[in-house]
Amino acid sequence: MAHKKSAGTTKNGRDSNPKYLGVKLTHGSFAKVGSVLVRQRGTDVLPGKNVGIGKDHTLFALKAGEVKLGYKRKIHFDNKTVLKKVMHILPVEVK
Repeated sequence: MAHKKSAGTTKNGRDSNPKYLGVKLTHGSFAKVGSVLVRQRGTDVLPGKNVGIGKDHTLFALKAGEVKLGYKRKIHFDNKTVLKKVMHILPVEVK
């Protein structure tokens, strides 16, 4: 005979690890080559000049320089004009 009462099932015994998404380097800061600028799901921020995009939509610096954030008008799929954020790197000579 059991001396402990059986534990019932639970529906909320799960949790996921944090993904640390967001902007890593802001407008006006200095970026080294290969440094991560934005970790994102989907393209909330588009890559501009001297910025590459990874397969998980991560933006990274292709050249060393100053980070600039701008906006670009894009035609949406339903023919509406939307403003999209674009991140650029303005190259600076590294000393």
